[in-house]
Amino acid sequence: MTRLERTARRLHQPVGVGPRVCFVLAAVLVVAALMFPLWNLTMFAPQYPDALRLDIHVNALVGGNNGQDLKEINLLNHYIGMRDLVIEDFTEFKWMPFAIGGLALLFLRAVVFGTVKEFVDGAVMFFYFGGFSLWSFGYKMYRYGHDLAPTAAVKVPGFTPPMFGHKAIANFDVYSYPQAGTYLIAAAGALVLVALVLAWRSRPAPEFAP
Repeated sequence: MTRLERTARRLHQPVGVGPRVCFVLAAVLVVAALMFPLWNLTMFAPQYPDALRLDIHVNALVGGNNGQDLKEINLLNHYIGMRDLVIEDFTEFKWMPFAIGGLALLFLRAVVFGTVKEFVDGAVMFFYFGGFSLWSFGYKMYRYGHDLAPTAAVKVPGFTPPMFGHKAIANFDVYSYPQAGTYLIAAAGALVLVALVLAWRSRPAPEFAP
């Protein structure tokens, strides 16, 4: 039997309890992430000692101070020629809730069908989603900071707001960190990896054998 044939045979083997439990928990975590912010940006400046805060959810932008901080950020953006931060510009808000729901369903499908192949498919789609989402977020930040109107009242060189950590932009200190929703998705990713390793290495429990 060739290596390819052995791999194909292994992919169609049923898995035991451990990987299934991990995938059920991962499905719960990714759905729970919908209820929490994914990222936060906090901006300090001499005129804003209490900071301006912006939470990025899976389908919304939520400013601190009952939404007033987002209005203030957009006012500042106007002076440097940056587009307003509005939901309509974030196409990610349209597909991310469906993508996360789709991942949860894919995980549950793997639990029901219970072969190594289903778990590999779920893991591949999860990590593709995570990588693409991070790239999309970074690209959006880059475009906002570089597509500045040439007629702006205040001229600043193009910049990219930080995705993680601190960056000085003009007279602002900007801090950007993941929030609860992202940590839940990261925890789901850890469970997916554990499930994948267990599914590949372990023999199926008799009660789940076809």
